[in-house]
Amino acid sequence: MTMAHTLDQLIALDKELLLTVNGSDSLFIDGLAHTLTTATTWVPLYVALFYLVLKNNDTIQKIVWIVACALLCVLLAGTTDDLIVKPLVERWRPTHDPQIGMAVDVVNGYRGGNYGFFSAHASNTFSLAVFFALLVRSHALTVFLVTWSLTNCWTRMYLGVHYPGDIACGLLWGATVGVTVWCLHRYVARRIDTKASFISTHYTPSGYLATDVDVVIAILIFTLFYALIRACFFLYV
Repeated sequence: MTMAHTLDQLIALDKELLLTVNGSDSLFIDGLAHTLTTATTWVPLYVALFYLVLKNNDTIQKIVWIVACALLCVLLAGTTDDLIVKPLVERWRPTHDPQIGMAVDVVNGYRGGNYGFFSAHASNTFSLAVFFALLVRSHALTVFLVTWSLTNCWTRMYLGVHYPGDIACGLLWGATVGVTVWCLHRYVARRIDTKASFISTHYTPSGYLATDVDVVIAILIFTLFYALIRACFFLYV
């Protein structure tokens, strides 16, 4: 079996998997996916993460450096994908694919740009999830942030704008970026941060107050409730 034949089989499987998870007959799920994939839905989460950083770092230098690292995650994970990878690879989104485009279910006419490899939603969200998981060192926060990222990944396939392969590569690149940026953060932080490790139920091992971590988790949960309520409006449109 040649490499080209194997690749063709993987591409065919990718398309088959996409059509399996894409769309449904439920207007409620349509509305839920549409709400969850919208960037503005997650603004409260980003504000909560900034609050966590602001509350638990005692100098402007530390705060600015962490924010810069978070922005670097987005720059390397998503912007690099949109400006370099997608134009170079030129893999059609499912919604624009000449072979299956007409078979893909879309919501509110949303089809995205022409090219979809790899998923910037997957790489962006997972890079931030990995970075903050390593930064804060809270098991609960890690679970919620990874769930947040995977939820975004599901919406992209449900809406038909990314293949599972696009998502998998996006997650892999996002994880690589998140770990790399965290290593860079630690390299610099050792020179500006002498905070010791914490062994206490009130703090995470990296010194973040547990109650402040709970605020971020609560905002995430409330955002999901908002998405559920917002999705109900699709039933009456």
